[in-house]
Amino acid sequence: MRIYDTLGTKEKEITSNLIRIYLCGVTVYDESHIGHARTIIIFDVLRRYLESKGSHVKFVQNFTDVDDKIINRAS
Repeated sequence: MRIYDTLGTKEKEITSNLIRIYLCGVTVYDESHIGHARTIIIFDVLRRYLESKGSHVKFVQNFTDVDDKIINRAS
């Protein structure tokens, strides 16, 4: 399987059994919509697929903390 490596900016063949994925999650400062779920679902499906093929996946996902945009929107 080949995958695009954003760090190296090129496609790479996956040769390791350990795959590390970092997903910068959504910043929700308004009502939720399908776009928020889309990102989460796509990467969850990718993780599950890789695990089903025998890979060990370290998956880290961030959800943005409260910041000024969120505070201003709430007022």
